Amino acid sequence: MFLGEFKHNLDLKGRLAVPSKFRAELNSGAVITRGLDKCLFIFSQKEWETLASKLITLPISQSDSRAFVRLMLSGASNAEFDSQGRILIPEALRIYAGLSKKTVITGLYNRIEVWNQSDWEKYKSKTESASEEIAEKMGQLGI
Repeated sequence: MFLGEFKHNLDLKGRLAVPSKFRAELNSGAVITRGLDKCLFIFSQKEWETLASKLITLPISQSDSRAFVRLMLSGASNAEFDSQGRILIPEALRIYAGLSKKTVITGLYNRIEVWNQSDWEKYKSKTESASEEIAEKMGQLGI
């Protein structure tokens, strides 16, 4: 389970240190891909296989399904840790998420998100200011 918010720096080679408390769950492998809202998603190998098996069952005849599958699968890459607990984020994914030196890594139970720090702060501020409306909508969904 991934929980928490951590600030880390991306080095000049595109390597990012993953919080040590997350690494244990990623020992059997990890996959990094494009996420939503201009961030990156990191999944454990097991969670990725669960998601990918659902994605490939989406109807190929529907353009939204094709687009979502392409978004998630075409940018996916295996993430391997170096001896210092860092992963190399492929250049295309760094560009997609607008990653620069300052990043934020968030744990969201079954996945990790990687954000450009300023984008995260804007997103978080916007979401926090709308928390009552969001909570009401979630209540309508039974949450």
